[in-house]
Amino acid sequence: MENTVLTKKLDAIDGKDYGALQALKGTYKIKYYDLIFEQIPKDPYAPPHTGIYRIQINRNDQNMVSADLSNEIREIAFRDYLSRVFYQACQKFCAGRRGTGYSGVITINEPGQAILERSSVIIEKDIIELRCFIGLPASGRSINAPIAKHMLLNELPQIIDHTFLMQYMNREILNSHLDIAEDTENLRNQLNQLGLVAFINDGAILPRMSGSSTLPLAPDSAVPFISPKKFRVECTLPHSGTIQGMGIPAGVTLITGGGYHGKSTLLDAISMGIYNHIPGDGREYCVSNPDTIKIRAYSGRYITGTNISSFIDNLPFAKDTINFSTDNASGSTSQAAGIVEALESGAKTLLMDEDTCATNFMIRDHKMQQLVRKADEPITTYIDSVRKLYLDLGVSTILVLGGIGDYFEVADQVIQMHNYQARDVTSAAHNINNSAPVKRQAESSTGSIRISDRIPISDSIDATNHYGKVGIYAKETHRIHFGKNEIDLTDLEQIVELSQTRALAFSINYAKKYMNGINTLHQIIEKTLHDINEQGLDIIDHRISPNFACFRSHELAFVLNRLRSFRVAILLSA
Repeated sequence: MENTVLTKKLDAIDGKDYGALQALKGTYKIKYYDLIFEQIPKDPYAPPHTGIYRIQINRNDQNMVSADLSNEIREIAFRDYLSRVFYQACQKFCAGRRGTGYSGVITINEPGQAILERSSVIIEKDIIELRCFIGLPASGRSINAPIAKHMLLNELPQIIDHTFLMQYMNREILNSHLDIAEDTENLRNQLNQLGLVAFINDGAILPRMSGSSTLPLAPDSAVPFISPKKFRVECTLPHSGTIQGMGIPAGVTLITGGGYHGKSTLLDAISMGIYNHIPGDGREYCVSNPDTIKIRAYSGRYITGTNISSFIDNLPFAKDTINFSTDNASGSTSQAAGIVEALESGAKTLLMDEDTCATNFMIRDHKMQQLVRKADEPITTYIDSVRKLYLDLGVSTILVLGGIGDYFEVADQVIQMHNYQARDVTSAAHNINNSAPVKRQAESSTGSIRISDRIPISDSIDATNHYGKVGIYAKETHRIHFGKNEIDLTDLEQIVELSQTRALAFSINYAKKYMNGINTLHQIIEKTLHDINEQGLDIIDHRISPNFACFRSHELAFVLNRLRSFRVAILLSA
């Protein structure tokens, strides 16, 4: 159909109740693309995720943007890039809200600093499909056809032209986006063979603009990272050639130094190293093992059926810690549960920052050991478990510590941050430890670290809200509304975008299909991620959506663990 058909339809419903927009459902040929109205909200105040609008381009047209998509990483990066260009074009050519609610808006979820697989752009054999939100305008509840025509026939075509036509595309920037994604993935894949858990390249800009921003500090205000000679390694990449930087070996690593010297900034870069970053982020070649998990204490969180007995046991009143549950965890129990949940989901590297840890979980110093007998202390502190985790399970730990020197005894390497520069102080730290006149006594628990398999109970996953309808949505990155429950994700620092949170919310409900009373939590998560990898993010909801981005299996497990209705049966390991 030609756009004259769309014009006539809009003229016919001008001034009518907003519900009359349902008459627009269908496909319209505009210039070189198809515009598909698949789902139109019946209220101008309905949130953007309730509208589904699709734009389909013939990818074989020589005028359309193209790139070398010879592997999966490059295709994901290409789709990510088109999403970014579309978002930026919306900011440039769309005049923004005009009327009631979301009237006048053309947009998608704003991409962040990470290159992610997204549902906003899909590539098939002959088609590139972009999915977006179009806030068809209204005055009150009355349709405003003149503005709608301007949006659909003037603004949207400009946005699409600047997204898809090669004449508007900066080929150098596009290729850089794809090449960096491929290089970063290659670099991450080299870590194991090099015996490393993380790598920070020389010249990286690690500081962010502020504590609430993921954007890099301006280069003229930041100190470029330089690796200490002892930890300096070289890696060769497909596009960037040979680069060098600091390789952090497997084992127990301490990052120490004075306040405001860059300890937490370095740890944050390692934490975000699970993602490939866009050009200009400053951390493009900062990578970590994909199974790296940041752990913190978070008082008040929900815990269900978790075996924390390796860290907390012999509680007063004989409270069970093999099958431990609480609606209101303390700092120490929340951190213990976080570690066990991470191990259950397959963690290979744990990250911790002293500032966000429970002190009584991290250590009991020599003086406290003299005052309070071990028999009266149910917590086996992390200092007494960290080497066992590595030696028995192969799980490394990277710790930011500014005030607990006792950890020198258990550390394989110690890095001091001074004015945002890294120094190797391993020998000095070990010498100080060896010459200390008084040392704390190790209080390791006997036996190995115990992890119990858990079998989720299907009936505990209910997305029905107070109105008897399925209610699944997320309006902010660290909060999900699921049925009658609100899931607080504040302590999951490695979720970086709202699109991921929305995908996680729907994946909870999808994962229920594998909860048969036999599959463990780990098996259920793996089956769910397998389906997503094979069939795409569309599989997690009955409607297609532009609002999803991929996540790790770990995050899905952690979100389920924080759903307050979630219940499990526990199986003790042999």
